[in-house]
Amino acid sequence: MTPTGTPPAAPAGALNASRTLATAARVLRQLRHDPRTIALMLLVPCVMLFLLRYVFDGNAHTFDSIGASLLGIFPLITMFLVTSIATLRERTSGTLQRLLAMPLGKGDLIAGYALAFGALAIVQSALATALAVWGLGLDVTGSPWLLLLVALLDALLGTALGLFVSAFAASEFQAVQFMPAVIFPQLLLCGLFTPRDQMHPALEAISDALPMSYAVDGMNEVLKHPDLTAAFARDALIVAGCALLVLFLGAATLRRRTT
Repeated sequence: MTPTGTPPAAPAGALNASRTLATAARVLRQLRHDPRTIALMLLVPCVMLFLLRYVFDGNAHTFDSIGASLLGIFPLITMFLVTSIATLRERTSGTLQRLLAMPLGKGDLIAGYALAFGALAIVQSALATALAVWGLGLDVTGSPWLLLLVALLDALLGTALGLFVSAFAASEFQAVQFMPAVIFPQLLLCGLFTPRDQMHPALEAISDALPMSYAVDGMNEVLKHPDLTAAFARDALIVAGCALLVLFLGAATLRRRTT
């Protein structure tokens, strides 16, 4: 026991599987009682892809050229919004501080949240990919499983970004305000609207540092090549590495009360 009578905290860098799984189970139980949030995460990307397909009903080639990119972007955006708001509620309600007063490491806490939202991201990405490829006829040269992989990595990146920015918002409205600052620049510079090598050199350099650029590049690799390419592997590793880095930064924003 510590001098204040609270259990000793777990080492900051240590991960305990049982504590991580318990945290993930608690978050999933809370989400189960919030059907609107579940609907937002699972259905909105599918609805947006469905609308996009029939917006370009007269030109299926346009849907084929941008549909795969948006298959990765839509999950990233929805997971960012849901995760940032859900985590902010826990911060402002004091739930996170009560959890941190227990023998629970910051790594356990962040990993538990990431695991819970990651499980939903798997379902979300699988639904969106299946709809795009088999329901809407997205023409893909490579394996649909590679599309699913990138969509899942994008959703996990959105989860990590949401966990991170929740530390800097004081209200749900402020959490939503981070979207123009964090998501919109990546959306404009990721190569969705024009190839990145045709942008102004300064913007191209900025786009090279943004993870969404590599998500779009990875999707385009699947569209153009029947086999796994080195460029795809590089893009997927960069997106995964960025997600892990942001999760680490999110853990660094957690502070224990000392009084």
